[in-house]
Amino acid sequence: MATGTKFHIPKPDNEPLLKYMPNSPERKELKQKLHEMKQSKLDIPLIIGGNEVRTENTRKSVIPHNHEVVLADYHNAGTEEAINAIQAALEARKSWSSMPWYDRAPIFLKAAELIAGPYRQTLNAAAMLDMSKNTYQAEIDAAAELVDFLRFNSYYMQEIYRMQVNSAKGEWDRIEYRPLEGFVFAVTPFNFVSIMGNLPSAPAMMGNVVIWKPASSAVYAAYHVMQVFVKAGIPPGVINFLPGPGARVGDPVIDHPKLAGIHFTGSTETFRAMWKQVASNIEKYRNYPRIVGETGGKDFIFAHESANIDELVTALVRGSFEFQGQKCSASSRAYIPSSIWAQTREQLLADVQRVKMGDVEDFTNLMNAVIDKASFNRITNYIDFAKRSKTAEIIAGGKSDAAKGYFIEPTIVVTSDPKLKLMEEEIFGPVLTIYVYDENDYEAALHLCDETSPYGLTGSVFASDRDAIVKASKILRYSAGNFYINDKPTGAVVGRQPFGGARASGTNDKAGSRLNLMRWVSPRTIKENFVPPRDFMYDYMSES
Repeated sequence: MATGTKFHIPKPDNEPLLKYMPNSPERKELKQKLHEMKQSKLDIPLIIGGNEVRTENTRKSVIPHNHEVVLADYHNAGTEEAINAIQAALEARKSWSSMPWYDRAPIFLKAAELIAGPYRQTLNAAAMLDMSKNTYQAEIDAAAELVDFLRFNSYYMQEIYRMQVNSAKGEWDRIEYRPLEGFVFAVTPFNFVSIMGNLPSAPAMMGNVVIWKPASSAVYAAYHVMQVFVKAGIPPGVINFLPGPGARVGDPVIDHPKLAGIHFTGSTETFRAMWKQVASNIEKYRNYPRIVGETGGKDFIFAHESANIDELVTALVRGSFEFQGQKCSASSRAYIPSSIWAQTREQLLADVQRVKMGDVEDFTNLMNAVIDKASFNRITNYIDFAKRSKTAEIIAGGKSDAAKGYFIEPTIVVTSDPKLKLMEEEIFGPVLTIYVYDENDYEAALHLCDETSPYGLTGSVFASDRDAIVKASKILRYSAGNFYINDKPTGAVVGRQPFGGARASGTNDKAGSRLNLMRWVSPRTIKENFVPPRDFMYDYMSES
């Protein structure tokens, strides 16, 4: 092999979105795939060292909008399987960690092509059935964004390996980007197929081996992603697929001395618990584990009186209610000036009345079901709190029904208390809470927005007054890691808006960028001196 050759991955373009218009071939193909997958119940195993492993502990994957329909029985891992997966990963590391980047990259580039082509509708249908996503939400997530992660990360990987230092005369200085010494624990959420694919593949791409624990409420979709990795040629043991309870899988993994890193997306509470567990084990680890996490959000839309009301209302509806508000970036609180509130309210209520909710196979529905019974109960508890509150009024929605599927109406709450818990706490559902502020108190309201919630993930400002935009951008500088001007706070695109926030929202390592990939390597500086000195005496030490 010509190892000295300079290979090149061209900078990719973002994957185009298919339209799914009536009578289009992609719409016909997707509907057929939905029908096929509903009729074929799967038995989902663990995948350890490339082998399918089945346990006696199984659970069911059901359709959230029709929870009597079982998509699969999946096998849960326990402590024994977790230890076996770690051993398989460390065995695979012996060859994978030394494989050149240009031999690792084609596996993930092939996975991208498989998803963009023959497996596109399989992953879209899996997202729609397992996660209750509508057609558009599935297309932008399971197809386009996951493809973008794999292509752009391959390109950024190449850039990292080419970042080098200067050399002085008579020496050669260089940096080697080594995989981490051990294994990475990837813990993925239920709400994005793209994140399910990115969290294990980004460290693996950089030469690491991975234990992947998908969310129990979305094992079906995650398994289809894993199948694509296998078909793309990921070597056995590089990514090990371990559904199972957090304690039975997570505890033995985090307690292992060879834990090298955690790549996490999920709740703030879970992430903090994992961090504490790592801290309590710090003396046993061979290295300090890299901890990368994207957690919760209490994302905002802040309007100035110069905002265009049509644009503002569209952002409120889409940003708050697409995918039932189950995005860490979803707008769940809004600040509207009193001068435009009456018109905003009228248009907002009219638009929400047009929102249809139901089965994902009805393409006219914007909203579908929330993920499971636990989420349904948590969200409806917040709505019940709003109904009892003396400082809150529900002006739209507020009803729910779990008889067939976990359906919750798009709900809008108006509060006179800017510190109401619906303005502070993450709900992760289709609930938008609005505070109407005095139009003359714009700057004070901006400070209120910045100080109310512990999170700092996404947010947006709507204004046509440039001074107002500049002031908002300055005051809200640390309130959002992804900040939008005259746009909803959801829909970050790989390569354009690297995603992540700080405060209680995570470590802000920006998924879909070079910044994230840098966390999965351990640089080694190498200096080679061509003509070493032969006497310890320096020139200045002479008498003359």
